[in-house]
Amino acid sequence: MFKKLLLATIAIFVAWEILDFVIHGVILQSTYASQPELWRSQEDMKMGLMVFVVLVSALCFAYLYGAFVGNKSLATAVKFSLIFGIGTGIGMGYGTYSVQPIPYHMALVWFLGSVVECLVAGVLVGLIIKE
Repeated sequence: MFKKLLLATIAIFVAWEILDFVIHGVILQSTYASQPELWRSQEDMKMGLMVFVVLVSALCFAYLYGAFVGNKSLATAVKFSLIFGIGTGIGMGYGTYSVQPIPYHMALVWFLGSVVECLVAGVLVGLIIKE
């Protein structure tokens, strides 16, 4: 199980890093630039910490699936990841939108991006961690 967990964690981490670049570095780039007062400058961003956060999140996602989901199949993994993605995405997008003056477009993309990232992670754990 350890090897599968490690492989799933690495696969999810790589996928999430790529998707984060597309979401934040491409799709939302101009939206971030239009609200510089809300963000650290490029020089002040803690990108090493962000990489660590994504790695730990990938490990937790893979572990939750591997340790607590009984019927391990691709279909179950996709269902698990959809629920996980909605749960995290609603907080990321709309939870932030409710207390911070971000544009609605950003909240929506954060929400949808979280759901997509989790669905991708679900496919990966479903293919890697099987019974």
